[in-house]
Amino acid sequence: MKDLLRTEHLSRADIDLILDTAAQFAENPLRSNTALANKTVAIYMTKPSTRTRLASETAVAHLGGSPIFVRGDDLQLGRGETIADTAKIISGFCSAMIIRTFAQADVDELGAHSTIPIINALTDDDHPTQLLADWLTIRENFGTDISGRKFVYLGDGNNMANSWLIMGAIMGAHVVAATPSGKWAPSTRAIEVATNIAKRSGGKVEVINDPEAAAKDASVLYTDVWMSMGDPESERKEKIAVLAPFAVTEPLMSLTAKDSIFMHCLPAHRGEEVAANVIDGTKSVIWREAFHRRTTIQSLLFHLIKGEIVGFKQ
Repeated sequence: MKDLLRTEHLSRADIDLILDTAAQFAENPLRSNTALANKTVAIYMTKPSTRTRLASETAVAHLGGSPIFVRGDDLQLGRGETIADTAKIISGFCSAMIIRTFAQADVDELGAHSTIPIINALTDDDHPTQLLADWLTIRENFGTDISGRKFVYLGDGNNMANSWLIMGAIMGAHVVAATPSGKWAPSTRAIEVATNIAKRSGGKVEVINDPEAAAKDASVLYTDVWMSMGDPESERKEKIAVLAPFAVTEPLMSLTAKDSIFMHCLPAHRGEEVAANVIDGTKSVIWREAFHRRTTIQSLLFHLIKGEIVGFKQ
């Protein structure tokens, strides 16, 4: 597999390989510091970023390469040059490209026309690099045997909810998305993809509208901000009112398993999707989770450059 464009393109073997190597990079970030020697990696972002930008630039540097950060208005794409032409130009200068943008179709098109690995570092539909960091954090806390465990996402049925269901299905996990019904539920396509994968992996996918039922005996409660970049401000009041019952609070955490953890992809809005005493409490693993954005992107680059990601065979 040349690129990582969508979470669903990864196989379980790919994920295990990436996480194994990422764990090694966590212990020794410079263990492969010549893998990208004398090479450059373009990091193209049309959305603001803290963790993804810092993790990506650091990952490239730790592999011995030079990151080239490019903002949305820095390329001729903003003046009408096609994605296909841009992909060919970048392929001539760089050894890989990491992109964080809005439309999934743009990432797919870059992958189709480039000769270098393209890594989806977030679109409105998917966030595969975040899920790799999440699952390394999960593995550190619970090991590789996740039988009998339930992994729950609560809140807005956005790109994170979509990715959570699909990645969990690949891992053979029992994954739940507890969201409002209707326009703030996960995408129908993501639910269908995750359900089909779970049939083969032995996982279980649930989409429900009851946060307390979801939290009962859960090993993980995971959430994201309620107003994402690009969401219309005109919907803020309505959306926050609908999502209020899905906020992760201490009473909700009290329903979870004794060894449960709280996760959040960040940035967080304390007092909205999560209470301050939860995200800053003893069950929160958000800083380790954020740390693994670097280790997993570093591992992903390392294996993609070497052509070692096989991909999921349909």
